[in-house]
Amino acid sequence: MGSLLGIALIGFVLGMRHATDADHVIAVTTIVSRQRSLGSAALIGAFWGVGHTFTIAAVGSAIILFNVVIPPRVGLTMELAVGIMLVLLGILNLTGVWRALSERFTPERAGGHSHAHQHGDYVHTHLHGHTPGQHGHAENATPQARLDRRFGRLGAYQAVRPLVVGLVHGLAGSAAVALLVLATIHNPAWAVAYLLVFGVGTIAGMMLITAAIAVPYAYTTRFSRLNSGLAAASGLVSLCFGLFIAYRIGFLDGLFTGHPNWTPQ
Repeated sequence: MGSLLGIALIGFVLGMRHATDADHVIAVTTIVSRQRSLGSAALIGAFWGVGHTFTIAAVGSAIILFNVVIPPRVGLTMELAVGIMLVLLGILNLTGVWRALSERFTPERAGGHSHAHQHGDYVHTHLHGHTPGQHGHAENATPQARLDRRFGRLGAYQAVRPLVVGLVHGLAGSAAVALLVLATIHNPAWAVAYLLVFGVGTIAGMMLITAAIAVPYAYTTRFSRLNSGLAAASGLVSLCFGLFIAYRIGFLDGLFTGHPNWTPQ
């Protein structure tokens, strides 16, 4: 039992460390650069982690349980997807498309507003409107107030965006994680369980990272030029790093040539 708990702890810690990979941090930075709330930023990290864990668990389990072998060209293509995604995130951030889409799909911009609201002796603030269906929860459902505030402020679009980014990142890293687990844990059931614990650690780590990244953006809102400069810088870094990944995979690793050379990492 002690050894199993030790393996679980190692998986959780390694999952948190995995969240700090450069491509992960750069991608989420472009997403949280427009956030003004540390709580919303942490939620973005959680959605990223859920998406990442889903593909890590799905693809990794297939490798572990069914001995699926990923061809080098397919593996490189999965990693190239990360580079393309970083380029796209950078361009959208630099051109202001992220801000336009966020404003378009954030509930607060769609006719609602925030104000204090009372349920008996319980008073809270949440998004509210005066048209049918805008209240968000039943009058007696006070435990939902926190979720209403958090998810209402985040918006469906802003929740889906990090989820998709996490899915792509998980797809690129799933083979390496699964092969590492297979080398150390020979019981398939425990190996799959390790992947899930690893995923939970990744979620926790990314929540901390996104909250920390959001701090300078949240506290420079009064300085519009500085705030916009930070957001533009994150987009530029994402664009350049994505181009570097695409060049490395396409030419140095041979995806665009006749001799692909892929080592999961």
